[in-house]
Amino acid sequence: MCDNPTDVKDSGWLLFKEMSSFVGVLVSDQWLQSQFTQVELRSLKSKFISIKNQNGKVTIGDLPPLMMKLKAFSEMFNEEEIRGILAESDSDMSNEVDFEGFLRTYLNLQARATGKLGGSKNSSSFLKATTTTLLHTISESEEASYVAHINSYLRDDPFLKQYLPIDQSTNSLFDLAKDGVLLCKLINVAVPGTIDERAINTKRVLNPWERNENHTLCLNSAKAIGCTVVNIGTQDLVEGRPHLVLGLISQIIKIQLLADLNLRKTPQLVELVDDSNDVEELMGLAPEKVLLKWMNFHLKKAGYKKTVTNFSSDLKDGEAYAYLLNVLAPEHCSPATLNAKDPTERANLVLEHAERMDCKRYLTPKDIVEGSTNLNLAFVAQVFHQRNGLSTDSKKISFAEMMTDDEQISREERCFRLWINSLGIGTYVNNMFEDVRNGWILLEVVDKISPGSVNWKQATRPPIKMPFRKVENCNQVIKIGKQLKFSLVNVAGNDIVQGNKKLILAFLWQLMRFNILQLLKNLRSHSQAKEITDADILTWANKKVKCTGRTSQMESFKDKSLSTGLFFLELLSAVEPRVVNWNLVTKGESEEEKKLNATYIISVARKLGCSIFLLPEDIIEVNQKMILTLTASVMYWCLQQPVEESESSPSPATGTTPDASPAPSINGEDDASLSVEVSNLTIDDAASDTTVSSQVENEDIQVME
Repeated sequence: MCDNPTDVKDSGWLLFKEMSSFVGVLVSDQWLQSQFTQVELRSLKSKFISIKNQNGKVTIGDLPPLMMKLKAFSEMFNEEEIRGILAESDSDMSNEVDFEGFLRTYLNLQARATGKLGGSKNSSSFLKATTTTLLHTISESEEASYVAHINSYLRDDPFLKQYLPIDQSTNSLFDLAKDGVLLCKLINVAVPGTIDERAINTKRVLNPWERNENHTLCLNSAKAIGCTVVNIGTQDLVEGRPHLVLGLISQIIKIQLLADLNLRKTPQLVELVDDSNDVEELMGLAPEKVLLKWMNFHLKKAGYKKTVTNFSSDLKDGEAYAYLLNVLAPEHCSPATLNAKDPTERANLVLEHAERMDCKRYLTPKDIVEGSTNLNLAFVAQVFHQRNGLSTDSKKISFAEMMTDDEQISREERCFRLWINSLGIGTYVNNMFEDVRNGWILLEVVDKISPGSVNWKQATRPPIKMPFRKVENCNQVIKIGKQLKFSLVNVAGNDIVQGNKKLILAFLWQLMRFNILQLLKNLRSHSQAKEITDADILTWANKKVKCTGRTSQMESFKDKSLSTGLFFLELLSAVEPRVVNWNLVTKGESEEEKKLNATYIISVARKLGCSIFLLPEDIIEVNQKMILTLTASVMYWCLQQPVEESESSPSPATGTTPDASPAPSINGEDDASLSVEVSNLTIDDAASDTTVSSQVENEDIQVME
């Protein structure tokens, strides 16, 4: 049945009313509330409720098994140790505990775990695995630096110039961030064109719905440029929580500053290596590592005897900076810099030298002496942008260009990389083709989308010195793929180890597609166990558009008429009538009009709640796989609105109220909750924005149906 058109206005009003009253998970103890983000509270609340007994109670004795399900705690304690810690405060395990008591227990265990780790190198990964709540201290220097960056890059923005410059001595930054416009604009500065600014709500006073739309658009777009937003929800941004806002701003600025540290953008970087093998290694390095390699390259030329391995302790005395700037800008060189005995005095002279090079000051002498990692990184990146000192040798540059992939492969690599990084696995991917060759990351991804399928006893964690161990990992990946009925004819683990790009892309596409279809199937698991197919998604989309009285239809996911973008705008309007502003839509007749529509579609979908990595070119070129994943993402979002009804819906085409709850499509740590499924799907289909080789195009249809 079609949705009843007469219900649209009423449902929109109900949604607005709900948005106006949404306050998230409330805790009576304000201090306790401040220790968690809304995403964390929702996740922990879900876990807590899941262990209530028949009487609706939770006892202290129920907590140890629950805590063991939290990955970070399970790596630090066994169940008996947790039981012993709880017994220290209450020896009677049968005593009832409320949600606030559970939260205090959680923080207690967290503190114990941190103490157990001490200063070990694993502590940061532990904190990341559990929560960001222990990282609430805000560096005033970093805040001042980010404010200066925003004032500099956004001062001429037509909308924001009325609010800039921001006064760092007040809470202006966090107040301004509360409506989402600033963060969306900053994302476009970092990666131009990410957000179609026509989709940003820029009224002076926004209602709760419009504010939530901006934050949803912001978070989904942040993921699409490589930010990690697992612990951030729209409500956290609405509240302007300083540590989360600064954390997100820090990531966005870092992406902007490191954007050119690759061979595609800066082929001159090939001067840092000697042969083709080294070039491949360079292509696999994280941007921060490339920046360090560049810095050490010049320091060696300048006669500096040490090797800089980090952006903190190795730079505290200012000597490395003095040598670096002297070799890059000798015309501003001053002997006094190296002769200075006091580190603070030398740091001050270094920054004066940088000022003469027109480098923005991201840090103060105090930041250098204290070893501020983020600010030192930003400063070195700025120096690189201003004057990288690399050769313009045409032979070397042409060699570098030969080593980089063509546009289509690069587009695919980007999407898969961003997708994997959004899944919340333990390893961050910097270069897809290099990083997956030992098999470990692929095992993590497989375990994420098909829990329990990996035999970790037969897997080897990096660093892996023995080549056959890499082959073993990859063989297990292929074995699991075959169990999932992927098309893997004549494919072996060694193909991945050897870096066969075509096969790696084909395998990852099938992983994403499997995840998407499984998540859609799970939405209907209570009523029917029927597998979801491409045909189901196609039928659902056509039926949804038809229900609005429009005549557009798509024959298949490679229907050339889709290049205008009109069908997807009608589909988005069908699932949420108010999300598309038809005054901004073109007829899609020329290439320019198609590009405008495609860009708008992506931002509208993200604004709605779909976390996609689709590029406008994928819509214009009617990339079959990307069209499928975009449609599936919209379908998934629609079917889970509202959760209670959609989970029990008899079929995907069942009408749902166009209701966008504040967070579920963006975040989620709780693997048992629907909100996580939403997060994972939108990431999947987003990532499946990649095009895969034509060999797989026909095969996956057979595999999945």
